[in-house]
Amino acid sequence: MYFLTGWPRRLLCPLKSEEEPFHVQPSSQRFYFAVLSETQLSVWFSRPSVLIVSYIESAKASSQFGFYQQAEWKQDDSMIAVAAANGYILLFDVVGGGEDKYLYEPVYSKGSRGVKVTPGYKEEQCAPALSLEMKRPIDLEAPITSMQSLQEDLLVSTADGYLHILHWDGVSNGRKAISLCSVPFSLDLQSARGGLCLDLKGVYIRDMTYCVTLDGFAVVLDDGRLGFITPLANRITADQLQGVWAADVTDGTCVAVNNKYRLVTFGCASGSVLVYSIDTTTGSMQLSHKLELTPKHYPDVCNKTGAVKLIRWSPDYSVAMVTWECGGLSLWSVFGAHLICTLGEDFAYRSDGTKKDPINISSMCWGAEGYHLWVITSREETELVENMEEAPPQTQQAGILQFNFIKSALTVNPCTSNQEQVLLHGEDRLYLTCGDPTQLPSGSSESPHPHNLPHGGEGSPTHHPSPNSTSQGLSTLLGYKHWHVVQIHSTYLESNWPIRFAAIDTAGQCIAVAGRRGFAHYCMSTRKWKLFGNITQEQNMTVTGGLVWWNGFVVVACYNFIDRQEELRLYLRSSNLDNTFSSVTKLHSDTLLLNVFRDMIILFRADCSICLYSMERRHDGPNPSASVELLQEVSMSRYIPHPALVVSVTLTSVRTETGITLKAPQQACMADSIILNLAGQLIMLQRDRSGPQLQEKLPFCPPVVLAQYVENVWTTCRSNRKKRHLLEALWLSCGEAGMKVWLPLFPRDHRKPHSFLSRRIMLPFHINIYPLAVLFEDALVLGASNETVVYDSLQGPREGRESLEGLFPYCTVERTSQIYLHHILRQLLVRNLGEQALLLAQSCAALPYFPHVMELMVHVVLEEEATSREPIPDPLLPTVAKFITEFPLFLQTIVHCARKTEFALWNYLFAAVGNPKDLFEECLMAQDLDTAASYLIILQNMEVPAVSRQHATLLFNTALEQGKWDLCRHMIRFLKAIGSGEMETPPPTPTTQEPSSTGGFEFFRNRSISLSQSADSIAAGKFNLQKTFSMPSGPSAKGSERWSKDSDCAENMYIDMMLRRHARHLLEHVRLKELGCFSAQLGFELIGWLCHERTRVARVDDFVMALKCLHKDFLWPFPVTPAGSISSPFKNGHRRTVLSQHLLKSQSADSLLNSDMDTVPPQAAARNSNHTWLDRLGALGPTEPTEMDTALSHGGPQTQEAFLSPLTNKTEECSIGSATDLTETSSMVDGDWTMVDENFSALSLTHSELEHISMELANKGPHKSQVQLRYLLHVFMEAGCLEWCVVIGLILREATVIKQVVNFLDSPEVPHETVQSVRSGLLGVEAWASTDCLGYKPFLNLIRPQLQKLIETSVEQIQPEAFLPGASNSKLAEPQPGGPSAEDSRGPALLGLALPLEPPRGLGTEDGGVPEEQEEQAVDEGVYDCTLS
Repeated sequence: MYFLTGWPRRLLCPLKSEEEPFHVQPSSQRFYFAVLSETQLSVWFSRPSVLIVSYIESAKASSQFGFYQQAEWKQDDSMIAVAAANGYILLFDVVGGGEDKYLYEPVYSKGSRGVKVTPGYKEEQCAPALSLEMKRPIDLEAPITSMQSLQEDLLVSTADGYLHILHWDGVSNGRKAISLCSVPFSLDLQSARGGLCLDLKGVYIRDMTYCVTLDGFAVVLDDGRLGFITPLANRITADQLQGVWAADVTDGTCVAVNNKYRLVTFGCASGSVLVYSIDTTTGSMQLSHKLELTPKHYPDVCNKTGAVKLIRWSPDYSVAMVTWECGGLSLWSVFGAHLICTLGEDFAYRSDGTKKDPINISSMCWGAEGYHLWVITSREETELVENMEEAPPQTQQAGILQFNFIKSALTVNPCTSNQEQVLLHGEDRLYLTCGDPTQLPSGSSESPHPHNLPHGGEGSPTHHPSPNSTSQGLSTLLGYKHWHVVQIHSTYLESNWPIRFAAIDTAGQCIAVAGRRGFAHYCMSTRKWKLFGNITQEQNMTVTGGLVWWNGFVVVACYNFIDRQEELRLYLRSSNLDNTFSSVTKLHSDTLLLNVFRDMIILFRADCSICLYSMERRHDGPNPSASVELLQEVSMSRYIPHPALVVSVTLTSVRTETGITLKAPQQACMADSIILNLAGQLIMLQRDRSGPQLQEKLPFCPPVVLAQYVENVWTTCRSNRKKRHLLEALWLSCGEAGMKVWLPLFPRDHRKPHSFLSRRIMLPFHINIYPLAVLFEDALVLGASNETVVYDSLQGPREGRESLEGLFPYCTVERTSQIYLHHILRQLLVRNLGEQALLLAQSCAALPYFPHVMELMVHVVLEEEATSREPIPDPLLPTVAKFITEFPLFLQTIVHCARKTEFALWNYLFAAVGNPKDLFEECLMAQDLDTAASYLIILQNMEVPAVSRQHATLLFNTALEQGKWDLCRHMIRFLKAIGSGEMETPPPTPTTQEPSSTGGFEFFRNRSISLSQSADSIAAGKFNLQKTFSMPSGPSAKGSERWSKDSDCAENMYIDMMLRRHARHLLEHVRLKELGCFSAQLGFELIGWLCHERTRVARVDDFVMALKCLHKDFLWPFPVTPAGSISSPFKNGHRRTVLSQHLLKSQSADSLLNSDMDTVPPQAAARNSNHTWLDRLGALGPTEPTEMDTALSHGGPQTQEAFLSPLTNKTEECSIGSATDLTETSSMVDGDWTMVDENFSALSLTHSELEHISMELANKGPHKSQVQLRYLLHVFMEAGCLEWCVVIGLILREATVIKQVVNFLDSPEVPHETVQSVRSGLLGVEAWASTDCLGYKPFLNLIRPQLQKLIETSVEQIQPEAFLPGASNSKLAEPQPGGPSAEDSRGPALLGLALPLEPPRGLGTEDGGVPEEQEEQAVDEGVYDCTLS
């Protein structure tokens, strides 16, 4: 409602004086402020806040009258009455300045656009020069305790128990005195004639205030009793006064009245504020509510505030400011919602934690429209708060502080569109939450951080483009934390300050403001203000009843000064702001309130009548226009005692009659009811449909009271069939009592409603924020709250005194929001309206925070019931649990709620919702493993270890099967924790690394691999695959270290057994890709395990099936043979090889650039020597050069298979480096094409050659799959699983791999079964290729010599123990016993197959030898380290 902003300002008096001010009193319009010190009366102006005139009493007069004590203004601001200590009333005339009309005038800098002034314009923006003239003093012969200004009279109470009525003109015969003893006091007016009366002998009035709407005086007597005195006639005379008093209160200290809500507030010595209303029938004082600090929020200070010193209602009566004897300020809304308190948090503590003394206040009052609070601090505070100037302190009048506030537009202009957006206005700027930014042009949102806002009006806020300008409405209203701050146009503000009304349209794109005269409007999309072009038109009207947007028009209820006529005007937004573009309707009475419903206007007038008008937008001219027609007048004078009591008036489609069914949503469009907020009472008038049905002119039934203590009402004219509960409800803000919703109840499935079932139900619920807007469809309340930032560390105290920045934190206003749906669902369940709750919940199930709503509902009920000291006869938790089972998120809701609740309440929770073991099994059946894991933590705490181990094993196996690796890692940790007795404190969850998007498996993440390529410089018939396997310190590495340390632990063996079982399962089902991921993610020692399983599960029974599975698993296309491929189009070996080098360079350029290669780039090699490609080709085969080699070396005709091998050969050269490739696309764009192009021009490829190249590239699978397959190939090579090497060699079409395997089968170490298996497998593949996959035929033809050799060779079987490391031998390392640590035990020794390099046989320099340098270079070219993290 009201929010503190920025730091307070300090006002300094330019006059030298040793006296401190102690009292401030505003004039009726709050443009002038009378400030008193002991012998001085000063008048200050509001804007600018400057001293206008000061009257200093002479020493002689001062000794006669005594020091000044308090002041009071006459209603028309023409006189000031000052009470002096010796019982004198001093009357001062406030006289205009004559010749020197203005004390301060605005000065415009040279070159700036001068303001065209009109007569009367200047007075509005200048501080006037006034003078004070003292009239004859009036001696009342007793100390004066309080004064109250009436229209023509001044009411003064004195310490001798008299009430004096003085005329303002001060003539002698105007004095009347009434003795308080002669006023009868009783508990109510009915018992006044013969009931108990107070004995008032020797009692006087300590404080009193006049209430206009109650027509009486609220008084505090000096013995602490509270009373209310009512004049029975128009004139106040002794025999015409009647008093009522409040029972059981004897500690009253001060009083203030709220005219709008007819409330009388009394401050008490206990520190609380009692708020009374006057019963209209009996006239007795009824306690409405209390304003007091609660121990819950202010445990330190709630009992230490001292007595209430002052209460001040804001000018619009929506908030009250309270201060106590011990200091501090506190702000409450009308019905007790607490907004601000300076006795806690950053106001009370410095940034280093030390406590500040609360600011002690001697007097305070609100400024114009409530934008400022003028505060005078007491003497000791003044010394503390003094300005740090060079001048000595006694020459400066310090101690007037001005606190800045911004307030909600609903306080004065509660129209419908203001209820759907949060709009706050300060004295010179507007804060708003925008609607959907997609409606704005890009970057058109203004969102300075609240900390950076210039609060003194030093300039407009900076503009920032919206970071989420593409988001949708709901996320915008929620997630957009900053305000849009719009600076009000300075030209309009200068002449029309203060801003009285503000309105925003429903889309949140247009804002209108109205000040003292005229109005202006602003468009968010153009960021421009529109002001009246003709300033005379602006100054000739003033907005009286508010303004509202409708259909592109601003609807204004205003007073026309020229015609002296109240008018209703509609101005088109898109045209110039001018009366020629307005539609004017004359009104017969002053308008107090204005609102719009669809195409209807509702006006509330000063004669207590309501007028309904219809509006129509017309397009008959060049500009759209609007026509307004009076529909109906309804007199409310019988029900409304005073027009000022009506807080808001609304037209709505809400009604109670039996017409509410699910079949008739179209009736929601009709304006069926008028809702009035009459001083906090919500009154509804429904249309009377019993008589003749005249469209839109039906009479209204007598009013019905819906609710009490209502501050704001929200309703909407939109309709949504899916969310009728929310859109046809009425939302009320009730201060301390929170919110209420008047919810419609619909029969389900079009059934007839029960006769006993009410059509609507009022449900109360508490929220933690002050509501400013309701998002109906989104089930959200939007609000704002004060936040503070401490800056005292920036400026330390100087000379023992603190600056304002040190005394006060910097205040900002934050946007807040709150979900309310769980409160409503709970209230419906409490009332056995589960069917309605289900309908409502189902309509909101699509909301993103619906799961949170369910959790909150369970949590709140659980906390209340499980911690209750008394047994609950009818617990709600089972009902809530049953309700949640209707939704699919039941299992998550329960477990999330349990995890956020303390362990002591779990038994109560699961007694209601079911056994956690059953819920765990439900999660497994529903494949919801993450939720099951959460239930496992519940089980771990509630069950014995054996039960949690059993369930954890179930979950672990399921997670392995589904490839949920993160969950698997957690489960390994969990199982280990159970085994090692860490039940009470399970180890913290490791930070899981997300798999990086490398070109291959995530295998390389935890490995450092050194690989030597076999393609370039391999000794014939030997492998050159070196791989050192080392585990880094990643999560899985730590895990394996723990395993090796605790290898004797049964849990580790148990986990290892499950991992091995899963690996066996994957390999049996030929799921190599999953096996690779499994190994990489969980740190499983794949090579050691494969060595162990070499002769068991790592065999390949069906090569064809395995090949098909790999094709499917790795998305690898089956090879296709192009037509006309009988002979290759390439005629020149050099040309072909260079081309393949280029293509392969481009295919994995990233990998070549990123890996630590010492090789000469292929291009350079091709350019440097003509025979390098022959060297590389020599690596292909162990046998004497075949026909292919011969053909190549002689450049003769080539056979079909000659096309394939160099390409695959070169592919292998680049493949392992490709593991670092971060993308699956080639990087030809990085400049590799240029190198290719240089040679392309020389090669001059034909169309058929290009076709062959493209066909060969099409036969390759994704780059990532290629890297993965190559990695697996190396793993199987090292583990000695030769059958799998053959299968992967086939899919990659790597002739070298097949040749190497076949050559190795020659050695006597290989079991006979393996040789047989490879031979029969290759024959099976050949048979399958002949019938089903001809694309493999060219490759099989290429490796036919090896196949032939296999068939012819007879293999001897020898024992594995014969394998010993030798100069030209490889070692098939058997795993040592000991499980996973077998590989680690080898230390740095090479694992698996490792063969030293020998120079290529049959190839060399022209003299037949290989120079040493070249041999070394060849070695270096092939060996490179690929280290990845």
